[in-house]
Amino acid sequence: QVQLVESGGGLVQAGGSLRLSCAASGVPFSNYVTGWFRQAPGKEREPVAAISWSGGSILYVDSVKGRFTIFRDNAKKTVYLQMNGLKPEDTAVYYCVVGSRFVLTTTAFNYWGQGTQVTVSS
Repeated sequence: QVQLVESGGGLVQAGGSLRLSCAASGVPFSNYVTGWFRQAPGKEREPVAAISWSGGSILYVDSVKGRFTIFRDNAKKTVYLQMNGLKPEDTAVYYCVVGSRFVLTTTAFNYWGQGTQVTVSS
């Protein structure tokens, strides 16, 4: 059974930082693309970032480029999202994902975590 467990969310002031973590089990993590999506209240789920199985290729949505960094540790079966320069518009539930295609679309990812709340106050 595949499990993705996110942690690290919370409340932070604008300009602050958070690091999200996602620990995977039940899946050959090092063989898969992994990444993060988010969903703000009243909005559709949107991609944030994805990283290839080796970590050698990374994709970011334009709104987080230069502020967020995705990285992975295959030995620990964990993917991270370092978020700096947070803005109120980054407030959302953040979901960890694992899949087989290196694209920023929801259909590329077979497995989703339960989500962790990130709230950025102004």
